[in-house]
Amino acid sequence: MSAAEQEAARFGEACAVRSLGDGTFTADLRFEWSIGGHPHGGFLLALLANAAGRALAERGEPPADPMVVSAEFLRAPAVGPALLRADIRKIGRRATVVAVGLEQRGRSCVEGRVTVGRLPVRPPVWTDAPALPAEPPQGAIPLTGETSEGVFNLASGCDVRIDPATAGYLSGRTGDPPRLRLWARPRDGEPDPLFALLACDINPPVVFNLGRFGWAPTAQLTALVRTRPCPGWLRVHVEARSVQEGWFDSDAVVVDAQGRIVCQARQLALSPSPSG
Repeated sequence: MSAAEQEAARFGEACAVRSLGDGTFTADLRFEWSIGGHPHGGFLLALLANAAGRALAERGEPPADPMVVSAEFLRAPAVGPALLRADIRKIGRRATVVAVGLEQRGRSCVEGRVTVGRLPVRPPVWTDAPALPAEPPQGAIPLTGETSEGVFNLASGCDVRIDPATAGYLSGRTGDPPRLRLWARPRDGEPDPLFALLACDINPPVVFNLGRFGWAPTAQLTALVRTRPCPGWLRVHVEARSVQEGWFDSDAVVVDAQGRIVCQARQLALSPSPSG
């Protein structure tokens, strides 16, 4: 991998935005953070959150972390330059809200809202975190190369492993529950709140287990960041509650190496048609 390719594969570099000084920012949607040629949805959440933080910093606000990022995907952006517009909607003592839109060639692609504040640091009073091993089991399969959605380009920037016991589609089975277990971490550095946003959408569509292969575009995605992840692997449990008339939901819980929930997400997406 060349020096330029290594830089593009770094998650922090890929999320960078450049200010135009009037609440707008430019960014490069990198091929290395796409699925098949479409920028990855979780990556776009992280980009919106980063733009919101930059907009607040330019207003002289103290540093804060993303707590909620919600996005409507109006049309799939393409790899290449993009414009982000940030509009600070509320500045509060505990929560500040910024509307952020992503445009390409004068067309709105993603419209989002980012709530920022101080992430909790104390242990939770109560939690129902999924019981997953802190590290991938020996038989976990790396996600890389061709998938049923296209090329998993994120493999150049992050290490993602999937538990084959939950991914029957990998061995040709269909009819397994739409439920997956994965592990993810950046190849350069340690996970942070922005990477937790990426991890909440890192999985292949859970409907692959039902024999529904192909692109599954997200219509709406909302993620809650609960605390700052500690170093190490992030564990991801994701499942659907209902697959109905061409739509499916997907709920993800991301747990860090200390067993703390660091991100929760829910999305609504279009389901590919059954194969065969």
